Amino acid sequence: MKEILEYISKITLLDTTAREDFLDAFELKNFKKGDFILKADQVCKHYYFIKSGLTKSHFDKEDKEFIMTFFKENMMFTEISSYLTERPSKYMIMALEDTTVYSINKIKIISLCKKHHSIESLFSKLFSFATLGMMKRISEMLEEDATKRYKNFISENNELLQRISLGDLSNYLGITQVSLSRIRAKK
Repeated sequence: MKEILEYISKITLLDTTAREDFLDAFELKNFKKGDFILKADQVCKHYYFIKSGLTKSHFDKEDKEFIMTFFKENMMFTEISSYLTERPSKYMIMALEDTTVYSINKIKIISLCKKHHSIESLFSKLFSFATLGMMKRISEMLEEDATKRYKNFISENNELLQRISLGDLSNYLGITQVSLSRIRAKK
């Protein structure tokens, strides 16, 4: 669980008691490639930290898949809209590889936030990061062309190229695989 401590230490400082209570609240869960961590129409009641593996957050519309983001090792995440509203999610979170996560239930998070201001501060910052990430993603999709989106992905996530399919990459970029092939050929 030292990975979680390293991650949160970059965000906020927890005293010894808060740190111990926080770590005690997590459960270790394993998912096989293709398993859903969250299915559409489920309410997201957990925050996750990826110990190993890779996931994607996506939704389907009219037989087309739209990938919002990928979550890799040492990332803490949730499906933020469902988590906050307690309404069924339209998104799915799927393991793209065998994936091990630490999971913490929302009820435990609320209890920890009431007990420890530093944990409340941590989750406030995590919500802010999620919001900023969504704003960046929306801006990128609205303002950048496909070539620029591809270049941004390469510069920020080059290590994922060997781990995701070209279909997933094209769905993330919002283009066809044929268009992706053309962009890649121009390098």
